[in-house]
Amino acid sequence: MSSRQALDGKASGIMLGLCVLWGLQQVVLKLAAPDISTVMQIALRSGLSALMVYPMIKLAKGASLWGSDYLPAGILVGVLFAAEFFLVAQALRFTSASHTVVLLYTAPIFVALGLHWKLPSERLSVIQWLGIGLAFFGIVIAFLFHPSDSQALVTSALWGDVLALLAGILWAATTIAVRLTKLAEAPATQTLFYQLFIAFLLLLPLSFFMRQATIHWSALSISSLLFHTVVVSFGSYLIWFWLLRKYLASQLGVFSFLTPIFGMCFGVMFLKEQLELNFLLGTGFVLMGVMVVSLHHKIKQYLQAFKAALQ
Repeated sequence: MSSRQALDGKASGIMLGLCVLWGLQQVVLKLAAPDISTVMQIALRSGLSALMVYPMIKLAKGASLWGSDYLPAGILVGVLFAAEFFLVAQALRFTSASHTVVLLYTAPIFVALGLHWKLPSERLSVIQWLGIGLAFFGIVIAFLFHPSDSQALVTSALWGDVLALLAGILWAATTIAVRLTKLAEAPATQTLFYQLFIAFLLLLPLSFFMRQATIHWSALSISSLLFHTVVVSFGSYLIWFWLLRKYLASQLGVFSFLTPIFGMCFGVMFLKEQLELNFLLGTGFVLMGVMVVSLHHKIKQYLQAFKAALQ
């Protein structure tokens, strides 16, 4: 396998575009919610995207998509993926898209914590523990204050924030499950298919059970489904996997920190959401903490170089 290369202008531009799309996800879901519920949107986009991904799956020789080698792990990550997006859908009913996208992107913090307990090679360093402390301090600040005219609305918004944070934890659990099971050796398209297909199987009947299955076919609802199915769930994820095969993952990951920022900006632009000062401050600490945890090797190198320069 050829070594992965550093980011060039082309890759940086593509990653910036992906972050814009990912930051727009929750905003478009909430924007179209009056015509089609968020649960139904996610169920339909998952099923349609699974149909698009299926022909692209390239199994290893002798492997089977429905065989015992990968299927149990595939069901596990599919259930976790479905639960994550179910919580995202419910969070958007109670809190803002801006809050949802920021709290969802705390996932790397929980990935680091989970792998710390499971893999000796993933033990957290002092620098990473500092980053986790910063992130959790930011979460506390973000939860402190919800300006509103009624206590009921405050409680509702806080409940939505809790659901968004739980979705971030489930996203982390999905990542950890992929890392610790045989899916770590499977093609990315195979893992993506399991997630999408099982999410469709679980969320579609759940939308009927919760009486959130009514669809008003409009330009907005159709556009939302097309955007999430073709652009996000199919196109953006395949481009992401292509980038991971060609470029250094650590450098690609730096761009993902822009996604919550784009999400907040789009929430203000399209949904007229108001961003509280404490939430902006908390977001700053959360993003700083996530960056410290994710880039701890680079930070350590800079600190060592700085120390050497002083000697």
